[in-house]
Amino acid sequence: MNTEVLVLYFARSAELAGMKSETISIPQELTSQQLWQELENRHPRLSAVREQVVLAVRQQYVVLGNQHVSLRPGDEVAVIPPLSGG
Repeated sequence: MNTEVLVLYFARSAELAGMKSETISIPQELTSQQLWQELENRHPRLSAVREQVVLAVRQQYVVLGNQHVSLRPGDEVAVIPPLSGG
């Protein structure tokens, strides 16, 4: 089942996605890696920060990998690229 979440793009990820935020519909239950893949499918240029990016769901950091993510309608997902080097 899908749910609508608000994705916030910060710094370099906003440049790569070409936007600062968007509302998307994605599966409620998925891994952090699958969540990232959903975002990268929408914005292929995000692959440039894949190795350093951090996600936050409901203001809690999520490491990319097999970590389980349970999304609720209206949740905020933040895409936070590395801040060093600008």
